[in-house]
Amino acid sequence: MARLKNNYRKRTARTISRDELRRSRKSVKEAVPFKVIPLGGLSEIGKNCTLIECGGEILIIDCGLAFPEYEMFGIDLVIPDFTYLKENSEKIKGLIITHGHEDHIGGIPYLLRELNVPVYASPLSMGLIDHKLEEYGLWCETHVIKAGDTFNVGSFRVEAIQTNHSIADSMAFSVKFPGGHVIHTGDFKVDYAPLDGKVIDLRRFAQLGDEGVDLLICDSTNVMREGYTPSEAVVRKSIDEIFDNTEKRIIIATFASNVHRMRYFMESSMKHNRRIAVSGRSMENVLSLARELGYLNDIPESLFVKISEISNIPDRNLTILTTGSQGEPMSALTRMAYDQHKSVKLKKNDVVVFSSSPIPGNEKIISQVVNQLYAKNVKVVLASAMDVHVSGHASSEELKLIHTLIRPKFFMPAHGEYRHLVEHSRLAQSLGQPSGHIYVMQNGDALYIEGVRAHVINGYTSGEDVMVDGYGVGDVGNVILRERKNLSQSGLVTIAVALDSGTGSLMAAPEIRTIGLVYEQEHKDLLDEALSIVYNTIGKSTEIGGLDEQSLTRAIRSDMKKYIYQKTKRSPVIIPIIMYV
Repeated sequence: MARLKNNYRKRTARTISRDELRRSRKSVKEAVPFKVIPLGGLSEIGKNCTLIECGGEILIIDCGLAFPEYEMFGIDLVIPDFTYLKENSEKIKGLIITHGHEDHIGGIPYLLRELNVPVYASPLSMGLIDHKLEEYGLWCETHVIKAGDTFNVGSFRVEAIQTNHSIADSMAFSVKFPGGHVIHTGDFKVDYAPLDGKVIDLRRFAQLGDEGVDLLICDSTNVMREGYTPSEAVVRKSIDEIFDNTEKRIIIATFASNVHRMRYFMESSMKHNRRIAVSGRSMENVLSLARELGYLNDIPESLFVKISEISNIPDRNLTILTTGSQGEPMSALTRMAYDQHKSVKLKKNDVVVFSSSPIPGNEKIISQVVNQLYAKNVKVVLASAMDVHVSGHASSEELKLIHTLIRPKFFMPAHGEYRHLVEHSRLAQSLGQPSGHIYVMQNGDALYIEGVRAHVINGYTSGEDVMVDGYGVGDVGNVILRERKNLSQSGLVTIAVALDSGTGSLMAAPEIRTIGLVYEQEHKDLLDEALSIVYNTIGKSTEIGGLDEQSLTRAIRSDMKKYIYQKTKRSPVIIPIIMYV
């Protein structure tokens, strides 16, 4: 893998004409260098955060989080490492947000705990951010922007461009500054029939391409999917079919942030004389915000019924919108599936629609919830069987369109696992982008651009994950994770030893307790023999005049580790506790 990465970092020469050479010499002479530094979002799906630095000023694009991987035991979420920003806080001019998904805004409270940064975001994104700041007891300077707006952030001239995604108010950014011109697409797709009627502004992308773009930073999530990502209109057709053919309750699980899709669920419910109940705190909060911002102005309040009052509504006249499309353990749908929901008891032939696709890593827990629903004789509709969900990310043909319109001098694929970044670089090459002008980077690298020249500075700053565990931010590292992994796999053994502080002799029999290793009632012989090992270790230390506490602790741990592995082929965490009386 390392060899493959290095291959994609190489620069290759190309032949240029005499006129190009003359222009390039002039541009190099006049060029102001700048750097692009990704702190997150490369070789991963999540914690997107990119810096543009020029002339002693820094602009931040997005500040997201990632959800923990399977072996990050006990970790709540993962955020970028803000060390570089803290070291250069006086240079930061602002943070601009492409859209309101957690992998683009979830890290903002943790950044604002450290730094005072003005935030620029669309109405819905800002509403979601405000809710987070209120929850964390934080404040910052905020600026609400809309697609089509052009505004200054320090020396950066930023233009917000209309795009389509699976959340309202999604935008790309054109950023012009003394060093050059960067376009960041954010997450996007090309939808010619979006539910809100706001079509991606391809014309503006073309105009900016004609003006000249130094660097394109582009979404890579669906680069390996051929063709075009279907329009949201496809979902509308499928939902109509479900409503037309269902006389039972319809329970729809989807992302709370997909306001336009939920609006269509509401419109379908009205058309079919159904009342709507909402279950799930995040969905209630987003819908309340969407109503405040005017996205649901023509949806009457009378359409809704409290989830606690649904028993009064006939099945054929009820739709339930719920959280839990990703199988989250405490979500409303999961509680319904396991009979733990206070107000919703599933009935035979209820129709449960998963209007989402699994986020990578969530497949197993979603499958468990689906199986539980099947066990209750519920009809389950998945996106894999019916078009009740479409992606919010551009497929290969849409990406080709964007590249063709913008025609950047340099290209940096972003927002994707490493394989996505590599495939996106190949797509760009197929369209004529010189391979030496494409940079597959890693978090913490810096792309240094000066006129017609560019190169990567590997490991320019830390691109490591910062793990959040409860109130702790960054205090859990690889050592702690290894210990937690060992605990989960082989358990824990504690050995309590009381010694005379004067003579060093035993004051009482040592006590051995195990957690997650063996069932003590059925393995008394093993524990009795383990106790003998402790006696022998203490005896050997007494023969040589006694050991200090640290040395005795190491000796007991070493002897016990060897014994337990010999008997069980397991390596539990062993904690000797030495007490002097």
